Amino acid sequence: MSQNIVAIVGRPNVGKSTLFNYIANSKISIVSDEPGVTRDRIYADCNWLNFNFKLIDTGGIELNSTDSMLNHIKTQVDIAIEMANVIIFVVSVKDGLVDLDREIANFLRKTNKPIILCINKVDNFKKQENEIYEFYELGFENIFAVSASNKSGLGDMLDKMSTYFYTDFDEKIEESDLTKIAVIGKPNSGKSSLINKLLGEERVIVSNIAGTTRDAIDTEIIKDNKKYIFIDTAGLRRKSAIKDKIELYSYFRSEIAIDRCDIAIVMIDAIEGISKIDTTIAGIAHEKGKGIIIAINKWDLVEKDDKTIYKFKNEIKEAFSYMSYAEIAFISAKTGKRVNELYDKIDLIRNNQLMRIKTGTLNEILLNAISLNDTPQDKGKRLKIFYITEISVEPPTFVLFVNDKELMHFSYLRYLENKIREAFSFSGTSIKFILQEKKDENS
Repeated sequence: MSQNIVAIVGRPNVGKSTLFNYIANSKISIVSDEPGVTRDRIYADCNWLNFNFKLIDTGGIELNSTDSMLNHIKTQVDIAIEMANVIIFVVSVKDGLVDLDREIANFLRKTNKPIILCINKVDNFKKQENEIYEFYELGFENIFAVSASNKSGLGDMLDKMSTYFYTDFDEKIEESDLTKIAVIGKPNSGKSSLINKLLGEERVIVSNIAGTTRDAIDTEIIKDNKKYIFIDTAGLRRKSAIKDKIELYSYFRSEIAIDRCDIAIVMIDAIEGISKIDTTIAGIAHEKGKGIIIAINKWDLVEKDDKTIYKFKNEIKEAFSYMSYAEIAFISAKTGKRVNELYDKIDLIRNNQLMRIKTGTLNEILLNAISLNDTPQDKGKRLKIFYITEISVEPPTFVLFVNDKELMHFSYLRYLENKIREAFSFSGTSIKFILQEKKDENS
């Protein structure tokens, strides 16, 4: 039996995202008075009365529109409704019953799925009683007057929602077995196209309009009995280039998505080449210690000779010199060429992120490195490294016990990192060093 899925639908600006955030107990969706803010389906794992369910927030429906973006939104709402076994239809008492509400009601009735009519923005039931009864014209059996912003009247509605839930479920893959991957990059680099290709359906809107994806969206994919969560993010731009508050919200949401992920796939447009924005975006993931794959997308559109790929790799090496450990993939999200190779790289990086090395082995590497290249000195005082040990993973983190932290030059620390990577690779993941001063008992 499928997992319970609830879709929140309605016309623009009736408070769908506010309701979603209350039920999800987290500010996942962007909340704004500007119509059309939530464009894609936003997912959250929720629980009510010991029932686990997925909640989907959707963009505002505009039926019979000639606007291409609104038609994209309508397609996404159709998919959400098809997936759901319960639909919460949100209207606004402050706006009253409008023609679009009637049209959406007729549209939803054709689904033959349980419909819960949520009359939102009811701040005072007694004063708004007549306006509430107006919505009974729609003919739905389950009608609830609520205020999502004031968190009132919602319990009874959710109780009713749960009566339509399945009680038989497939076994879930353990949370420890999943890997979270954020797909990041500047606008229109192919992030949504990649996830759609991996999933095999139009899970997120794909459009050549920059900024189409404004929220971070989780997509669950199971391959070879392994569970992956792909997080599609809003296209990042320099903060100075973000003019409206919705894009600003999206910028920070993308950063939050990077925080949540284990591995970041940095999407780069092969036609446009590597830009400063690309290196800045990758730098965010690098600074947060995430595993990194640099995915050169639209590689099928590049005119090639026998030197093209080597030239591009050199450009990557130069532009991303601060993260030479990153895995590189040349793909086409549109055609699917080499896309499945990303799974091998993801698994490799995840194993490297979780790798633990015995202290004895690490100190053998350290002694060998020092014998080949002695530690630096300053003003007659030489750096002493007593020993090294790994204290944590994700990313692998090592503590170096030294006599004086000030004597450790960054170039020597990079040298030690290279020696560890020579022995264990750690491909795709950063590694972190912590310097801890220890008194030299022999001094």
